[in-house]
Amino acid sequence: MRVLVTGHLGYIGTVLTPMLAKLGYEVWGYDTGYYADCLLGDVIDSKISFQIKKDIRNVEIGDLREVDAVIHLAALSNDPTGELDTRLTREINTNGTLRLAEIARGAGVARFIFSSSCSIYGQSDEKALTEESSFSPQTAYAHSKVDSEAGLRKLATPTFSPVFLRNATAYGFSPRLRFDLAVNNLTGWGYTTGQVKLLSDGKAWRPMVHVEDICQAIAETLKAPREVVHNQAFNVGSSEENYQIRDIARMVEQIVPNSTVTFAEGATADNRTYNVSFEKIRQAFPNFKLRWSVQKGIEQIYNALVHTSMTYPIFDGRLFTRLKQINFLLETGALDKDLFWNVDKDSKESLNKNRAF
Repeated sequence: MRVLVTGHLGYIGTVLTPMLAKLGYEVWGYDTGYYADCLLGDVIDSKISFQIKKDIRNVEIGDLREVDAVIHLAALSNDPTGELDTRLTREINTNGTLRLAEIARGAGVARFIFSSSCSIYGQSDEKALTEESSFSPQTAYAHSKVDSEAGLRKLATPTFSPVFLRNATAYGFSPRLRFDLAVNNLTGWGYTTGQVKLLSDGKAWRPMVHVEDICQAIAETLKAPREVVHNQAFNVGSSEENYQIRDIARMVEQIVPNSTVTFAEGATADNRTYNVSFEKIRQAFPNFKLRWSVQKGIEQIYNALVHTSMTYPIFDGRLFTRLKQINFLLETGALDKDLFWNVDKDSKESLNKNRAF
């Protein structure tokens, strides 16, 4: 079975592709390469059979030749990056997704697994939000997920099955690590500065899920019978892994030696707060059980920081924060204002090696 993973050089994709290859899939990768060199440590073997280095906005039917399933991860990911230019967020995240899906359907792709987000629930005082709960997106990124899901639903046919995996907030180690994710960020602050720094009052609720468990959910969805997943949404996580951000900070304080929870000056409430139910995915996939908890994830990240002798300048730099990396590529002229590569510029070839160690 040939599977195309878009965004295979990203935080999730770097973990997903070797997992799928180990399960026996022929894995193709499709990525424009914004974060290709943003590695913590050595280059890894992604087990990719074939790679397409191309912007998702330029996908063609020939790119999907004899592909059985598409796993669509590629996007301007997270809220700050989505706010950089909301026009581009719509163009890449929403329009790019729907165009890819239309071409995939025309190419005979049977299953289209879309990496959505629990951020679409946005702001809610309700506990245990289900897949049927109303949406209250607070950011351009969350709006792009809502709009993409709506458009994909309309593309479903008896031979083309879109599936929507609404991931909880990701955390955990990936060779293309991100420090702009709550658990990873707080752990990084604690280790490199001694301050587990909260930028808000920490009262907001968020569900959390390890990157490896996201990949496990994708693998379960890929092999599931059509009738189980066709045109269905699944929250990805565990009901036991809903936390207030301040409780995560306290866990970091307990795990990272000589660290203390602090609040940034003027820290206020975060309007993004949602507590989510994961009962549907538990019932649909009885074999899907989280292998990780936030506590174990903090320990994993802490051990990685110790192993690599992480410093504050590297932690706070561009390599592991998506918005900073995009801004760097813009400022150096590697990307144009529409986030296409400036292939004629020397800057693309002369960028720093981008590897932290």
